[in-house]
Amino acid sequence: QAQVRESGGGLVQAGGSLRLSCAASGSFFSINAWGWYRQAPGKQRELVARITSGGSTNYADSVKGRFTISRDNAKNTVYLQMNSLKLEDTAVYYCTADLDAVVAGRKNYWGQGTQVTVSS
Repeated sequence: QAQVRESGGGLVQAGGSLRLSCAASGSFFSINAWGWYRQAPGKQRELVARITSGGSTNYADSVKGRFTISRDNAKNTVYLQMNSLKLEDTAVYYCTADLDAVVAGRKNYWGQGTQVTVSS
């Protein structure tokens, strides 16, 4: 059994900053990659940022230069630093971890989501 859980969402004014955290726990051997997704009202879920076990990162064009994904391997935790927030960043943000689980093997695990609301 493995789990991931996000925290840090909330309400912020446009132009402000917010940092999301996501921690993995349970029975797993390693984390191959982390990802942050978001889903805005009426929109499809989209990949926001990704980081691999080797530290390679990828970002959606809409957040490049504003968002930064990072990880703390010792804590099995990934972060998403969000700066210069815009109204269109409003969404439920989901964390994913590509894990090598003890029983299930390699599998993507999803957090429950955390709401980020950007106001004018």
